[in-house]
Amino acid sequence: MREHFNRIVDRIIRGLGTPTALAIAALTIIVWAITGPLFHFSDTWQLAINTGTTIVTFLMVFVIQNAQNRDAKAVHIKLDELITAIDGARNKLVMAELQTEEEQDREIERLTRVARRAAKQPTPETIADLADASDKAARTTAKAQATKRARAAVTKHKPPSAAASSAPRPRAVPKSAA
Repeated sequence: MREHFNRIVDRIIRGLGTPTALAIAALTIIVWAITGPLFHFSDTWQLAINTGTTIVTFLMVFVIQNAQNRDAKAVHIKLDELITAIDGARNKLVMAELQTEEEQDREIERLTRVARRAAKQPTPETIADLADASDKAARTTAKAQATKRARAAVTKHKPPSAAASSAPRPRAVPKSAA
């Protein structure tokens, strides 16, 4: 019975999660709205859409909850497998979903402290990244200094006529503005 129910839920979830299902739902609302004048916007006309949407919503709560429960269990199983496969991992975390909320909060605080400590300790990768960044900055600085020295040397050795020609020229004032 449960397996049959799960198969039905899977089909419903797959079907309702499509653009076609959204289009059908939107079309239903549009047809209902268009038929309003035909039924003089009567109470029965309103009751039809209200009843239909209420029934669909009520049933979908159970379908969605079933799908979420199975998905959550699958994620737990996969995480539990990873925890038990890693050397040094604390296998008691496999049963974390059975802990009280206070126990879970304490475990989260402990793991947060561990993560903060690990973030403060440099790793070989962060040291290598810092060294690369430092080397790149040194190369960029050296290149900029060399360019500055080359420009200074060129400016220093310009003939007087070249220096005068490179000076900014005054702008001519139009006669109408004078």
